[in-house]
Amino acid sequence: MFYEPKKGHGLPRDPFKAMVAPRPIGWFTTLNDDGTVNAGPYSYFNAVGDNPPVVFFSSGSSEREKDSARNAIARGEFVHNLVTWDLREAMNATSEEVAAGVDEIELAGLELAPCNLVKTPRIAASPVSFECRTTQTLAIPQDGENLDNMLVFGEVIGIHIADDALVDGRFDPEAQKVIARLGYANYAVVGGTFRMLRPELQD
Repeated sequence: MFYEPKKGHGLPRDPFKAMVAPRPIGWFTTLNDDGTVNAGPYSYFNAVGDNPPVVFFSSGSSEREKDSARNAIARGEFVHNLVTWDLREAMNATSEEVAAGVDEIELAGLELAPCNLVKTPRIAASPVSFECRTTQTLAIPQDGENLDNMLVFGEVIGIHIADDALVDGRFDPEAQKVIARLGYANYAVVGGTFRMLRPELQD
């Protein structure tokens, strides 16, 4: 089949996300205007550089998604917390659209830990957290109009790694059971990995 996204796909569900998979999950904590902590997962998230390390996320049209972007822009910072199999239910709980004033951290049964370089706290149970300084934003236009979608970029200025997540000086995503988004309601757990050297590094 062939379809033009603007004209519709004619399928029961939009297949786009299922065909861009797996996607890392950006699980962000940010500070609201009143100083309370907002938490939410994003499947449009990735690293875009490593010197310096830079990540981005794309906010959508829901209020929860817009809150994280607004907070990251207003405060100039955000924290990404790695999602593992053990944290899947808590991550999912923070995706719920809740009324203003509802504590998402308490709702998900999470504990927070302080960061070193930013005021926003991190999720204590996550084996990896990135302290990020917001560097720039980019509105995503459609037909010449800027809609709700916004790309938020952040330089990773501090990284927390749990001591037991390092083996022989390496972080192993498979051992930590890192999860990723697929399409629809499907997720993947990192496993069955293989190594492959670039041609110039092979014997």
